[in-house]
Amino acid sequence: MKALLVDDEKLQLLRLEKCVKEVIPDAITFEFSNPTEALEAAKKEQIDIAFLDIEMPNINGIMLAKSLKKINPKINIIFVTAYNDYAYEAMKIHASGYISKPATNAKIKQEVDGLRFPIVLESTKKLSCKCFGNFEIFADGKPLKFTYSKSKELLAYLIDREGAAININELNAVLWEVDHKSYLRNIISDVQKTLKAVDAADFFIKRHNECYIDVSKIDCDAYEYKNNNPTAIRMYRGEYMIQYEWAFFSEEN
Repeated sequence: MKALLVDDEKLQLLRLEKCVKEVIPDAITFEFSNPTEALEAAKKEQIDIAFLDIEMPNINGIMLAKSLKKINPKINIIFVTAYNDYAYEAMKIHASGYISKPATNAKIKQEVDGLRFPIVLESTKKLSCKCFGNFEIFADGKPLKFTYSKSKELLAYLIDREGAAININELNAVLWEVDHKSYLRNIISDVQKTLKAVDAADFFIKRHNECYIDVSKIDCDAYEYKNNNPTAIRMYRGEYMIQYEWAFFSEEN
């Protein structure tokens, strides 16, 4: 996560920086007392969240927020101010939060936990998946499209099993609870063709009477949670692959 901190009062800026780093220890922060310099930095960095003072000379926080949103429409804006007169203007530009000075860890945590645009994990691999909430799997950031909906569910189950080899009988029971092994062959073929089309055929392995995945070839929020990634931990809101009845997420590592 990258956070932009802007306040023309340097002591307030130092306090804000301390609180943000304590609440979001993995954040990369950029601190500025000059709004113009902050705006230039935002053009070079993909900022996820901006903590902005409002009462500043030349460019106030509202003006800065509007400029930041032109650079990145999904940036989260949180105003940190001693004044309550700007709440309506903040609402009009769809700010994520509004904190009264002085900033505290509790105030910042409350706003970070309810961001308008939740922070997502950066993907470094061709394949990535989102397990928290509804399950979705992506190739180069675009959702994979399967011929059969059960193809997606099959991959979801294998991802849930974290690379363990699953035999055909278990897959059949999970997907239908009745004997559909002939249909399962079509599902497996669909998965193979879909992955091959995006140059990711080696992610899914079918051998003899079992299937499994290569977990090293996918970025996954649930896996990152279990690796104690702070961003993934913040993303989890108690919902896991909610479209599948069999899905259960253990929060214990």
